[in-house]
Amino acid sequence: MPRHSGTHPGADRHDQRFAELRRQLQDLGYFCKGTILERRMKCGQPHCACHQDPSKRHGPYWEWTYKVQGKTVNVKLTPAAGPTYKAASQQYRKLKSLLSRLERLSRKALAAQAKGAKVGPTC
Repeated sequence: MPRHSGTHPGADRHDQRFAELRRQLQDLGYFCKGTILERRMKCGQPHCACHQDPSKRHGPYWEWTYKVQGKTVNVKLTPAAGPTYKAASQQYRKLKSLLSRLERLSRKALAAQAKGAKVGPTC
């Protein structure tokens, strides 16, 4: 629970919202940064049905793309791993959203605390 010096209007509301966002953070599962794609491809056989009908393309082929030190990394995933990584990628986006909301709430709570703090004489 966040610590604040003195009580200011809205402190309980900020504390409750902060605690709720922290609970949501605890509920997150594994996460990974990057993009997960499910691709369906045409093959090299000119008379294959995949060239005429998009629903008959080959796949799905799963691919995970992310960056490390400015370099793009592509990883081919197994059909079983694709949905797992896709869910982890969604968890990462949720994590980023929660952290952003926590930061905004913290900024508001700190501003309210500072406004409510009484400054005494310095001498």
